[in-house]
Amino acid sequence: MITSGWERVCLDERRHAVVLAGPFVRALGLAVVGIGCMAIGWPATIAGVVLQLAGAGIALRAVWMWERTRVVLTTEKLFVVHGTFHRRAAAVRLSRLGAVEIEQSLAGRFMGYGTIVAGDLEIDYVPKPRRVYGLVERLSG
Repeated sequence: MITSGWERVCLDERRHAVVLAGPFVRALGLAVVGIGCMAIGWPATIAGVVLQLAGAGIALRAVWMWERTRVVLTTEKLFVVHGTFHRRAAAVRLSRLGAVEIEQSLAGRFMGYGTIVAGDLEIDYVPKPRRVYGLVERLSG
């Protein structure tokens, strides 16, 4: 993330932890099937171990991607930054920003996440989207 000398970071957060729910359910499903295979006995034990390792891999990858994805708001830009070895950033300048929208499902309102649409940039699972919206409005105006 490249910022100019006078640019300040106003917000730097991960996406909401609800993004981990789907991968964790898949990982748990694989682990349960793996345990069932292990209970059957040899030779299904090998498949059980492989399924449990696959489930653990899915869970670890999801947590790693969640940890390495950030929503960043500076005094000049709104970013979403992701990646480990090859970092990528998508940004929109606040000075050129038109309308900013918040999209929230019922579950999103209940759990405190939503989607921020700012120009061409759409960021899913933003925690506390009303606060982010307020910051964007204040900084762009």
